[in-house]
Amino acid sequence: MLWNKQKATLTLIAVVVFWLIPPGRSYAQLGEDADAAFLNKLDSYLSYIPSRSVEAMPGKVGIVEVESEYSRELKLFDKLPVTLSLGTQYVGIEDSVSVELPPHLTGLTADVETTFPCFNFDKTYLRVGISPSFYGEDWNFPASSFRLPSRFMVIRAPNARWTFLAGIAVYPDFESEILPVLGFIYKPNDRLTFNIVPKRPSITYRLNEKVLLFGEGGGLSSREFEVSRDTAENVVLRYRQMRLGAGVKLKINESIGTSLSAGTVFNRSLKYRDEAGKVVIKDGLYLQVRTEIRF
Repeated sequence: MLWNKQKATLTLIAVVVFWLIPPGRSYAQLGEDADAAFLNKLDSYLSYIPSRSVEAMPGKVGIVEVESEYSRELKLFDKLPVTLSLGTQYVGIEDSVSVELPPHLTGLTADVETTFPCFNFDKTYLRVGISPSFYGEDWNFPASSFRLPSRFMVIRAPNARWTFLAGIAVYPDFESEILPVLGFIYKPNDRLTFNIVPKRPSITYRLNEKVLLFGEGGGLSSREFEVSRDTAENVVLRYRQMRLGAGVKLKINESIGTSLSAGTVFNRSLKYRDEAGKVVIKDGLYLQVRTEIRF
């Protein structure tokens, strides 16, 4: 179901387009690890959440998530650092509740991000990103499922240990259209990193060159999908959950890393924004496998 012809075609077109773009020199992302030898990255994960009962009605809901993102770094005119990426999302839903839910939710997202100096302020940068996206219930996305989220941040890196960021994320046509972005990255030494940023906050400890331990959190409060319900079309379904877990990452070689993590999911719901119908899912456990490839 996931790898149908439409998805495969869109992914193939995007990869070909990225490969046709002349590569520039890689740049070190502020507060993040980067290797100048790698310009491309493929990040994929599979997350399994066993069925759990729901509140205020009989039935259960189980969820499987699959997400992949391919990104490519380059420099425009050998000066402006740009990261291009293409991502796919799939949420499989198995339920036995009275509220009608789609069997799956899908997303297709392109992203363009750049970082540049903030005028004459020393060690201060501006980061701008825009993400043309489609969110629906199948890989045949209607035009009405198009969204254009964007983000604008100020980054301050006073030294090699600290990086601070602040800004806003804008989600047109979502229930919450503007959200604050606040975070920091702190590296007290070469082994320990506090990466407290909104997208995927984590604390990591490097045991050696091959093994890394981590704790992670995250939320999906801004994920909304356009679906059909009964005879109504273009109905928005909001998928929300928070997670907190821990795991281990293994660096297989210079290019490939894989990780296994587990933890708890909470504050979970599937809610129709403009129609009656809300499913509140009880807290549960998740298991996630992730693979990162750099080349």
